[in-house]
Amino acid sequence: MACSTKKNTFLARNSHALSTEYNILYNGGIALDKGIADLKAQYKDNFWEVLPVERMQISQDQMLPGQVKNANFERAETKATKAIQKHSMNIDGGEKNPQMDEAHLMLGKARYYDQRFVPALEAFNYVLYKYPNSDKIYEVKIWREKTNMRMDNDALAVTNLRKLLKEIKFKDQIFADANATLAQAFLNLKEQDSAVAKLKLATEFTKSNEEKARYHFILGQVYEQMGHKDSAFAKYQDVIDMKRKAARQYVIQAHARQAQQFDFEKGDTLSFIKKYKDLLKDRENRPHLDVLNHQMALFYDKSKKPEVAKKYYNKSLKSRSQDEYLIASNYRNLAEIYFNKAKYVTAGKYFDSTLTVLNSRTREFKLITKKRENLEDVIKFEGIAQRNDSILKVASMSSSEKENYYKQFIDELKKEEKRKQELAEKEAKIKELAALNSSDGDVLGKNGAKELAQPDNMASKQVAPKSIAPKPSISSNSSTFYFYNPSTVAFGKVEFKKKWGNRPHVENWRWSKDIIKEDKNPDENNDVADNGDKKEEVDERYTTDFYLKQVPSSDKDLDSIAKERNFAYYQLGVIYKEKFKEYKRAAEKLEKLLLNNPEERLVLPSMYNLYKIYEIIDPSKAQAMKAKITAQYPDSRYAQIINNSANSGQLGSTPEVAYDLLYKDYEKGLYREVLPKTELAVEQFTGEEMASKFELLKANLLGKLKGLSEFKKALNYVALTYPNSEEGKSTEVFLAKKMPYLESLSFNSEFPLSWNILYKADNLEDKNTKALLEKLNKFAKERTIEKLTISTDIYTIDKNFIVIHGIKSLDNAKGIAQVLKEFKEYKIAEPAIVISSENYKVVQVKKNIDEYLSGDWLNKDIIPIQRTLELDQPKEDAKKQPELTKQDVLNKLNQQAPPEKGRSNQAPKGVNSIETDDAPPKGMMPPTPELPKKP
Repeated sequence: MACSTKKNTFLARNSHALSTEYNILYNGGIALDKGIADLKAQYKDNFWEVLPVERMQISQDQMLPGQVKNANFERAETKATKAIQKHSMNIDGGEKNPQMDEAHLMLGKARYYDQRFVPALEAFNYVLYKYPNSDKIYEVKIWREKTNMRMDNDALAVTNLRKLLKEIKFKDQIFADANATLAQAFLNLKEQDSAVAKLKLATEFTKSNEEKARYHFILGQVYEQMGHKDSAFAKYQDVIDMKRKAARQYVIQAHARQAQQFDFEKGDTLSFIKKYKDLLKDRENRPHLDVLNHQMALFYDKSKKPEVAKKYYNKSLKSRSQDEYLIASNYRNLAEIYFNKAKYVTAGKYFDSTLTVLNSRTREFKLITKKRENLEDVIKFEGIAQRNDSILKVASMSSSEKENYYKQFIDELKKEEKRKQELAEKEAKIKELAALNSSDGDVLGKNGAKELAQPDNMASKQVAPKSIAPKPSISSNSSTFYFYNPSTVAFGKVEFKKKWGNRPHVENWRWSKDIIKEDKNPDENNDVADNGDKKEEVDERYTTDFYLKQVPSSDKDLDSIAKERNFAYYQLGVIYKEKFKEYKRAAEKLEKLLLNNPEERLVLPSMYNLYKIYEIIDPSKAQAMKAKITAQYPDSRYAQIINNSANSGQLGSTPEVAYDLLYKDYEKGLYREVLPKTELAVEQFTGEEMASKFELLKANLLGKLKGLSEFKKALNYVALTYPNSEEGKSTEVFLAKKMPYLESLSFNSEFPLSWNILYKADNLEDKNTKALLEKLNKFAKERTIEKLTISTDIYTIDKNFIVIHGIKSLDNAKGIAQVLKEFKEYKIAEPAIVISSENYKVVQVKKNIDEYLSGDWLNKDIIPIQRTLELDQPKEDAKKQPELTKQDVLNKLNQQAPPEKGRSNQAPKGVNSIETDDAPPKGMMPPTPELPKKP
């Protein structure tokens, strides 16, 4: 009762303050400090970006209510809450316990580090509201603005911190912290000049060496972003000059940043190498060998020494760095080295490793992914070119040259296989001895240890079974019996055979003189038989005939190989030029192509591509190629382009414009008009990157006008000719997945859902055709129950159909056709074709109306329907019937005919039917490979 929180006495105030400071807040402060230390230990700086002023990483993990990320911060918050609840002396509207401001400050810090920023801001604001005269007021204001910045209120933080700097009278650590926090706010707002000024003040007045080194490094990064390389170099040097006062990671990264500014042409390379070799030897730098080796690799890479660079990149990878972007950079640069050496398969593997480490959301990831996809085409065509070049080279040799060539190859093959065999035996022997060592518990015995250290020829003389036989171990869980270990048994067999030869299974084999004599001189009496066996068992890979019989000799085969090689060279030249910007390599491939007597269709595109490449790498050669194209192909589109004389009568000045115009007409259904223009575009834009788009458009047009067989041929051409383009890949998928379905389409006579009536019309501008259209439109308007529509559909390149859509039953279709043929207001003489909507789709896809009319597709047990409508009754019978009036016929047709008995208009389950609608089909082609709408 003497220490009541409701009594404002000297004893009560000091008692509660003492208990708060040296009991509760003391333990809470220890927990808070421990939590901050853990947080900094887990934090990893990303030195590839500008470092934040405060070493704290925001986690994106979702937390459940009541969940905390660090138990130490939870304990600190609990202690601060306990201090407030048990020792707060709020009397007459004022706080009498002088430790309550520190309790609320600790509460805010614990919540801040636990990334609960709204409750933290509440705690800091409470101190500012309740304790305006606290000695911690400046520190609380700094923490409040840190919290505002974490909540993206950077502009508010700048305003409040500027006011705070005017209030602070002494330039101490609080002043440094305020400037550092304000600098971070300016960095967030991209105001680098203001950030530099505040960071300088923070660096000058901070008392922490760790903070001073960090601020120097951040200044260097900001200067580097601003383009002030000299100032950045000086700031990095300030970090280096701090030596052991600075954290080692800052010093190493400062060296790395300076190395990136090194002038490889004019700089002192000797001093650079000496400096980094000293850094690599320094024992203190062992945790940072990944960074140092990476910088050495970059130095040699830029100095055009790829082999040495490759060595240091691998050393950097072996250091097991925690920096994922550094690992990705090592893999990427190794991939570039192998790519430049034309080792594309290996380069592709390193690009794959790069993508596994690199952040998938970055722009660099997308660029490398695209390059890796393009590399697939390079690997394919480089393989074709190298293989075919090798075949043609051997085929051009004389018989004796071929014989000598393959003899040398066989000798090298034998040496290589012998070396591999010896290496495999040596590794197996070492593994066996190691296995015996691990199971024995001894170091292989006296002789076994020596055998590992001896050369192969000496080791082979040792008798292993005596010296390394394993000892049984009672304590071991698994048995160590000799014959229970398969590798030990195999090793023993090899050693036995070396000493005793191939012994038969007989008694007293070891002491029998005859057997020993026979074993010492094996196969003495059976030379002839054994020689015969050896001849039979000779590996055919070691004979020249095995290779000579595989070399093609016919002119047809050699021409085919040469054409395939030339096309591969052309594709490589285009890929290197368009997708990799490797202009020298592209020029090399295209120059080789022109020297190999290529097909005529490849000559002009190759010359034009060489002209465009020479414009970049060698203008004099570009002028020579321009003159050559103009002289040899004066009327070609390429000559007009390079001479700026392309006329307006062509499809378009660029492939993009031409394609856009053609595609718009294609969407309008002008298939006949677009096809010849597309064929012209294919010829004009041969060799262009968009050629595959024109070919795919042509394939779709052929499908619309000539049917499925021509459509498939055209798609196959696109897939085979442009395999590395998006159009070629999508076409290949279409052929594999959707073409089988289209080919399986067939006529179906069961359960049609709707019917059409067709009239053939070759010329839509003909008078008879126009009259037919007028009669049909008039008839459709007079229908009251069924809503009929009339359309003119393209069938082939020179034939059309006029189609009546929307008929619900076969009887109704027959009745309509009869009325249109016999009624005096219509009297349509053209034969009507009654067909279901499903079958009409098949006709449009396969262009097989004659097959439909023949009726061969019908099953024998199904009554054929009438397709070309010739009335069943004779004309004489028709005359005997009473003449129908127009109104009688219309009334009869307008009645809904009931379905036939036992049949339904709905298709039963299990019957594959095609969904139809009443809209008139346009061309009726099925889904085709997607045409890109925008070039």
